[in-house]
Amino acid sequence: MPPKSDLSASSTSVKIHPYMVWAPDHTDEGALARRLAVRQQHLVGVNKITKQGVLRVASALLAPGSEDAEPQDRKFAGSMLIYEAESLEVARRLAEADVYWKGNVWDKEKMVILPLLMATTLPERAGIVYPMPEDEN
Repeated sequence: MPPKSDLSASSTSVKIHPYMVWAPDHTDEGALARRLAVRQQHLVGVNKITKQGVLRVASALLAPGSEDAEPQDRKFAGSMLIYEAESLEVARRLAEADVYWKGNVWDKEKMVILPLLMATTLPERAGIVYPMPEDEN
């Protein structure tokens, strides 16, 4: 992937657009176990591409009623991510490179990727930076 370009760059530069990925988890009996088995690997991967400026937002989606649950009792519904990429196809390839895709955590048939027209700025553009877990190794 070429270096990330500024969204306001001239028309001769590569244009980067935000894409939202809604990736629901499978709902079968082993879905949570598959998620938890590769979770740390997933976090390392998203941390890496966040530092590269490609992944702007990532979040687990909780099932209703899980927001106040103890960590071991949380029920997951899927993931939401915002990538900045050159095209919808590049955003799709980024999602497909994730260990949750490869590990059959996300329901590939139900995944939705849409371009965004941002009404607010991303936190980093507003000068807000959240700490990320350190990479392994």
